[in-house]
This record gives sequence, C-alpha cells and structure tokens, in this order.
Amino acid sequence: MQQLIEAVLHHADEQAVLQQLIQTLSRSNQRYFLKNEIIHAFADYCHEARKPAHFFHSSHLGTLIQYSHELLLEEDCIWLLLRPWIGGQQIWCLDSELTKAQVMPPKALLEARDRFVGRAQDQLFEIDVTPFYEHTPKVDDPRNIGQGLAFLNRYLSSQVLNDRSYWLETLFDVLHRHHYDGIPLLINDQIESGEQLAEQIRQAIQILKSKASDESYQSVHAELQPLGFEPGWGNTVERVRGMMELVDQMVNMPQPAILEAFVARFPSVFRVALCSIHGWVGQDYLGRSETLGQVAYVLDQARSLDRKLQEEIHLAGLDMLNIQPQVVILTRLIPNCEGTQCDLPLEKVDDTNNTWILRVPFREFNSKITDNWISKFEIWGYLETFAIDAQSRLLEQLNGKPDLIIGNYSDGNLVASLIARQLNVTHCNIAHSLEKPKHLFSNLYWQELEPQYHFSAQFTADLISMNAADFIVTSSYQEIVGSPDTFGQYESYKCFTMPQLYHVINGIELFSPKFNRIPPGVDERVFFPYSDARSSEHRDRLTYLLFEQEASHILGKLADPSLTPILAISPLTAVKNLSGLVECFGRSPELQQRCNLILVTSKLSVDAAINADEAEEIEKIHRLIDYYQLHEHVRWIGERLSNPDLGEMYRSIADRRGIFVHFARFEAFGRVLLEAMVSGLPSFATEFGGTTEIIEDDKHGFLINPTDLDGSTRKILDFLDRAYADPNYWEQLSAKSIQRIHDEYNWQHHTRQLLLLTKLYSFWNYVHRESRESLLHYLDALFHLLYKPRAESILEEHQKI
Repeated sequence: MQQLIEAVLHHADEQAVLQQLIQTLSRSNQRYFLKNEIIHAFADYCHEARKPAHFFHSSHLGTLIQYSHELLLEEDCIWLLLRPWIGGQQIWCLDSELTKAQVMPPKALLEARDRFVGRAQDQLFEIDVTPFYEHTPKVDDPRNIGQGLAFLNRYLSSQVLNDRSYWLETLFDVLHRHHYDGIPLLINDQIESGEQLAEQIRQAIQILKSKASDESYQSVHAELQPLGFEPGWGNTVERVRGMMELVDQMVNMPQPAILEAFVARFPSVFRVALCSIHGWVGQDYLGRSETLGQVAYVLDQARSLDRKLQEEIHLAGLDMLNIQPQVVILTRLIPNCEGTQCDLPLEKVDDTNNTWILRVPFREFNSKITDNWISKFEIWGYLETFAIDAQSRLLEQLNGKPDLIIGNYSDGNLVASLIARQLNVTHCNIAHSLEKPKHLFSNLYWQELEPQYHFSAQFTADLISMNAADFIVTSSYQEIVGSPDTFGQYESYKCFTMPQLYHVINGIELFSPKFNRIPPGVDERVFFPYSDARSSEHRDRLTYLLFEQEASHILGKLADPSLTPILAISPLTAVKNLSGLVECFGRSPELQQRCNLILVTSKLSVDAAINADEAEEIEKIHRLIDYYQLHEHVRWIGERLSNPDLGEMYRSIADRRGIFVHFARFEAFGRVLLEAMVSGLPSFATEFGGTTEIIEDDKHGFLINPTDLDGSTRKILDFLDRAYADPNYWEQLSAKSIQRIHDEYNWQHHTRQLLLLTKLYSFWNYVHRESRESLLHYLDALFHLLYKPRAESILEEHQKI
C-alpha cells in the first residue's frame, strides 16, 4: 500500500485530482464517507473532468479508491481505511496538503471516530484478543477462510509426521480417557501406552482377517477384549478392522484424509444441546417474524442430528451397550404463550427418536415482562440467571453433560458459552445474522440507540461468545469476511469503537481455523419439487388462497389471475425490503401488464405490528400500493402459514411457471431462497450477501441489485422474454435450481460435517487446553466488567414498568 499511496502523492496530476475530490467531499457537509459514496464521487469527477476510462479503473488513484472502504475528514488529517485484500485492513493518515502519508495503528482511527461523533475520551477500555491467537496456527490464504476442518486435518497430520511418539501417546491418552457414563469405549486398562496401543491394534487386525467381514462385533468381542479393546470400533468385523487400520495408517503414514476418516468414525458425540432462547420455539408456531428462519433451522438441524447420531451409534457397534443418543433444544418457557405450546416445560419433537424441546422460564424479576415474549433487543438482563437455571435442567434431562452445545443467534450463543464454560464441553457458535453490520453506524451512535436496541450489551455478548466458541459454523464465506467490496459480518467485529465505553483493537481472529462454512439444507419432507407427487386437495386450497380467496387478511383482487406470478415471502423489515419490490413493480407498467405480484407476510395491518420498524414497513407497502394503484395487480396475504402450506405455496407458483424474488438490501444467507429453488422456482435474489454463493448468475438463477430498480426490472423482463421465446427455458432453469439445492444444500451433509467438527475440535482443544484457558479467563473478565453492568441496567429499566 505504501508504494501505491506514494505513487498517487508524487504524481502531480493524480495528487491534484485527489485534492479536488477531497474538496468536493468536504463541500457536501459530510465528513464520514463509505465505499460506495467514495467511488460514486470519484466516478462523478472523472465524468465531469472527461477523464478516460482507464484513469477511473487502473490509474494509481483509481486503484487506491477501489481499496478505500472508509474516508474520514478532519481539519489536519484525511483518514483512509484501506482493504487491499479480503480479511486485511490498513489505516492511513494523509495530511491536508497531501504531501505526507503514514500508516496508523487501529487505536488512532478509533479515536478519530470518537471525535467525529463528539464523544472523545482519554484512557478508554481496550479489547484486544491478539495475544491469545499468537501461538495457534492460522490460515494463511484468505480464500481458505471458512475451511478450518481441512486446515486442521492437514496441520495435525504434519504434526504426527514430525513427532510420531508424542502424538501416539496423545492419541492413547485420548482413547484411554474416553468413556460413556463410566463405561470404557474403544480401549481398556489392558493397554497402558501408545506403543502398546499400536502393537495391540496390529495383533487385532490379524485376528480379524481370519473372520467373515459381515460377522458381528459381538461375536469377536470375547477375543478382542483381552487385547485391550472395548466396543466402539464398529458393528461388524469389516468396520472394526477398517477403523483399526485407519489408526495404524494414521500413526505410520499420516495423511489428512486418513485422519478425517478416523475422526468421523470416532464415537464421542451422544448428547447434543441446541440453545435458541428468545423466539417462540415450537413445532406448531415457528417463532415470530424476526426468528422464524432461526427456529426452522434449529428444528431441522435437531431432527437431522437425531437421525445421524442413531446411525453413528449403530455403526460403531454400541447398540450392545444400549446407548441412546439425545438431542435437546433449550429455550425459554413463556407463560403467556398466546395459544402456542411455548408454556410446556417439555415437548417431544415430531419424527424423532429422542429429541425434545426443553423450556425453562426466566426468573420473575417483573412478571409483566417475564410472563410474555421478550424482544431480542430486551432479553440481555435475563440470560445469566437463565443459564444457571437451564444448566441444571439440561443435566437432569440428558442424565449427564452434553458432548456438544450449539448456540443460535447472539442470545443463544451467550447462554451456550456460559454453560459450556461451566461444564467444560465443546461449544459451536452459529450466529445466523449478527445485528451490528445490519444497522449502519450502530456502534458509533450506540448511546442514542441504546433505549430501543441495547446494542452495548449485544455487541459485547457477541465478542465474548464468538471468541469463547470452540468452532464457528457459518452458512457462507461472505458471512465471515464478505467480498472484495463489502465487509463480512464477523469482520465487522474486528476493529470498532463504542464511544465512551470501549475500543475494540482486535475483536476476532478472522484467519483462525475455528471458522467453518457449512450451509444448511431444507426440510425435504415439506419443501420438494413441484413435479413430485402431491395432494390435489392441498394444492387446490393453496392455489385458491393465492389467487382468489377474499378475506380480511388478504389485500387485492387480481384483474387477471393468469398472468405470470412473482412470489415474495419475507418478514416485514426494512432490510428485507418488500416495500422496495413493490416500488420496483409499481414503476414498471410492463411488469404489471405481464405479471401479478404475490406478497406473503405474517400480517398486513399496522395495528398488528410488534414494533415501530415493522409498522413503518407495513405502512410504506400500503402507501405504495395506493400510489401506483396496484390493487388489481398485487395480492398481499397477511397470514402466518405452516411450513407444509409454505411448501405447497412455492409449488403452486411453479405450477403457473412463476418466479421467486428476494429483494433484500442484504441477506446473510437466504434460507427462503433454498426453499423456493428446491421447489423448482426460477429465483432472483439480492447480490448483497451470502446469496451470491447459492446462485451463480444466469446459471442457477439471477442476482439483482435492489437499489437499482430499473436494472432489476430489466433482468426480470429479459427472463420472461427468453421463457416466452423458448418453451423449454423455464423448465431448464427450474431443473438447475432443484439440482443445485439437492447437490450442495442438504441436512445430511451439514450434520455429517458438524459432528466431524465436534470430534476434531474436541481433540484439538484437549491438546491445546492451556493456551485456550487463558483466553477464557480474559473473556470471563469482559463478561463481568462490561457485559453484566449493561445487562443489569436493562433489568433496572424493566423493574420500573
């Protein structure tokens, strides 16, 4: 970067252009500029000055502008936040005359941001996790971020190769300590060292070679037990011998694939807890709008874990010990449950062997609050005591400690981290959607936003739980480190200020192998292709609802129901941007001539809104429908539909060769997109966020810019023209969409990888337990010094209600 900046400052023409650009920005009465604003200002200047195209794209200044993600103007300094590569940031300060430039530490920019909002303060508390990651291996190529499993497999294999004796003894120690409720698994006390383990395995392999491959483990158990072996190697001679040969190969010829195959078979996960706290977690009612996707994800994941754990225990030969896996979804009990089953302490999950929803009430600080649903922004004061109460209930339900605890969203991850810390069990962090990057400048203006959002508690909780987690699962690469043009959600926690509260010098190590991209699947019992066998009664009922039914919860009567339907299903938030789609549709007479717009939300009345943001979005959609006179072109269904009805809704739209549009301003992943695509709907999705990893433009669907209404309209109309010209085009794209989801987004693959991660990171943390303990002590301090005072202030407010 230094050479690039010097080239700009020492080139008279480029320095002059930069000076004029700074002056133009200064005249805008704005001092803080983000990437798009910087690029647009530079583009406008190049256009007005009639600069050639190569000056904008490939001059030194043009390159510097492309790397610039933030620009802050002070009287004597111009601050640039540069991002020359994904996951890497550099801070530069240029003097006002553009003669000198200096790379600066993060603290200097954080102080400048504090001055910008008029809240500068000396000697602010600093959070920096750098020392705790210094002596741990890191991914060195940004392209490999999110592939922690593969990285650790390679790293551990190389370590075994370098010091066979140490790792053989470590493996022996892990196996020797391994048990289920006091019952030894894999080996017993007959084996006393790593070298003896290797020798006994070779003997056991020779014995097994003389047996029929399909012979059961129980038939050879009496011969293997005196050698030091116990159940867990496999349910047949073939599987027992195969796993023992993996150990023999791993010790003598370590390779990543061999290590992964051994870890995958290692029977160490029997009890799993999933924490999802603030939503209405139930099977009959999948959460409120803000948590519907998360609750559906958790239930699907729990069902898949139930099946996979049953399978693994059987294949490991542990049926003879009557070991039964258990999965528990831990959530809060809500006394005023509004007709749902969220007041039941325990509920069996349908279509599972041994999976339960365990509901624990919040302590009654104020029953007016704790007896009712509590928003995700207000919940922070109740989580520490909930974790204490839930831990004892969880141990009672599982009849032992969980082998894995999975946190969901910020509140669930904080609870999971607190319980995992107390029980010393493996913790997986799944954020789903972090609030900080969704609310622009929310950290800078946290004090103004605090009464409504309480971001000071949430952002602190995020920092604690993401660092405390043994591993982090994301649905997309962009969720971690974004793209060349945008910051990732986790990356937004790397360096930021909470003015007059604390500075985050380094809040997360993005190159840590704890990050793993494992996208979810869809519930294929419910969401399946429109061409599959279906209930005609179900199809007719949903078709009638979509196109003809008149009711108080439905707005609009279509003048021509035979037009191509455009379906949009979304929560009513500004980020999901349904109002933007309505405006896009309203501004295009051609779209109205050729299509009907079908909106599906949980409500359509302002009076039913649960918060001001939702009310504003509902009011905006009504206003746009009236302004563009869309009552005969739009159907707005304001009803909470069950998952089976949603699945049939997608298929009913596909029956009419319709399309699905996801017009969000930003989407971390896009579960609803998976559901539409697997149903066979050609889909158009926002180009901002993780959806770009699901759809390759013009191959599996289309990417659109929701801020470019004309461009989005043209893309939809181009598709309709191609489908009209070629009768097979719609079917071809529909088939590609279905295949894409079947191949890449299924729960079987997700669960297999999740359990593999659990086993590998448990082993990894056993080996590096001392260095990890120092990080956990640091996070304990952050919890008590920063988080608790913020959470307690929320409780104090609630006591006054």
